[in-house]
Amino acid sequence: MKEKIYATIKALEEIGFTEIYLLENNQCSEKKMALAELYRTMEAEGRCVRYEGSNGYVLGEGNPCSPVIFVGEAPGEEEDRQRRPFVGRAGQYLNAKLEEVGLRRQDVYITNVVKSRPPGNRTPTAQEIASCVSYLRKEIEIIKPKVIVCLGSTALEGVMGRKMPVTKARGQIFTYPFDSGIKVLLTYHPAYVLRNPSADREFTQDLKKLLEILSSA
Repeated sequence: MKEKIYATIKALEEIGFTEIYLLENNQCSEKKMALAELYRTMEAEGRCVRYEGSNGYVLGEGNPCSPVIFVGEAPGEEEDRQRRPFVGRAGQYLNAKLEEVGLRRQDVYITNVVKSRPPGNRTPTAQEIASCVSYLRKEIEIIKPKVIVCLGSTALEGVMGRKMPVTKARGQIFTYPFDSGIKVLLTYHPAYVLRNPSADREFTQDLKKLLEILSSA
């Protein structure tokens, strides 16, 4: 099937087509609508912590039909300003590393456990994580990925419901407790790697492990 698609694209290029647009399938459209409804509900209910001084909730974005969800801790300053996840320096680093291993940001889904920026970018408390985690689980339920990549220990706490030091557990693969068909991979938060450049090699290894999981799923 892939060979036929490549051959068709090549034939179209040879006769002058420079851009090809693919129609979104019904399943992706349904997932996109379900996510939009979830976020409207979250905004209306206001149960997920919304910190004073923040600009509001920063919602997940990306491909709702992706086999991968990247989960971070909480929005930072730039994310709060733009109301988009992972658009600051850490996000730019993540984008570059995805491309390095053959992935693109637009092909994955990216969200956070906590949906608004904590004061001073502090780590969310267990109570604050608990106030938002039901919405994260619903995101995962809607998207039904093959792999959840937890970017840091707070993300793992939100996804798995338990704490674990990243330095000891990074690169390990867990089973998502609410769906045994979903694997969970723990790695560093990109902001940590920017502060500790020696971790770049391990971060790259973890992304390559992600590709191995996807190829065998």
